Amino acid sequence: MTDASLPPVVITRPLTQAQPLAERLRAAGRDTLVFPLLEILPLEDESKLISSLAGLDAYALVAFVSPNAIDMAFRHLTTWPEGVSIAVMGEGSRAALEAHGITPATTRIISPANRLRTDSQTLLETLDIDALRGKRVLIIRGETGRELLADALRAKGVQVEQLAAYRRVAPGLDHTRRRQLSELVHGDAEWIITSSEALRILLDLVRDLEGASGVVKMQQHRLVVPHVRIAETARSLGFHRIAETGSGDDQLIAALQFRA
Repeated sequence: MTDASLPPVVITRPLTQAQPLAERLRAAGRDTLVFPLLEILPLEDESKLISSLAGLDAYALVAFVSPNAIDMAFRHLTTWPEGVSIAVMGEGSRAALEAHGITPATTRIISPANRLRTDSQTLLETLDIDALRGKRVLIIRGETGRELLADALRAKGVQVEQLAAYRRVAPGLDHTRRRQLSELVHGDAEWIITSSEALRILLDLVRDLEGASGVVKMQQHRLVVPHVRIAETARSLGFHRIAETGSGDDQLIAALQFRA
């Protein structure tokens, strides 16, 4: 039964990743709305992606920057090459690997130990750089992204290649979605934000729809974010009610058991 005393939870992840979390929150009694702020689409030309994935056994390590990178790459993979380690940032990516049959029992999976800061910097601190020096590492990501991981590995003598697996686009809002967003802005909601890019898109959409006054109202809403970097972005954009949870859906759900 939904708890009517609590505000709705708005999940802004891409649709395929939002639905499982929405189901868990609804089962826990929370009124939940899926409102994707990013769409994840295949590359317009996947020929390089497909050919590169066919040669994964040439790499000492393959790093996936997100669950999206995993899901889009595994559309073209049926097996994982023996002896090739995988690096990921957080619990969401570990869950995505498991959904494709990749577990620590079958493949060495490396990820940051600090669940509160699962990013390129903490992954670098976890990797055995000496063992990777002079070897090939592949980073699978979107068409654009941060260069920190690649640059840092190259500076240590690692041969790094980057491979795009998907593209991100801001969603277009039809009349129904525009009305829905307006109602959310003027009401009370808790927003799960798992991307700094998505948060910027949200404010742009609100500004276009409601003007500066709408942005001020939006900034009063409570955000639930899994990473310190997203929290820092939120503060820089004028948000003050921010719950920083750490990596993984369990942490997000736990943060929604109370209100700040």
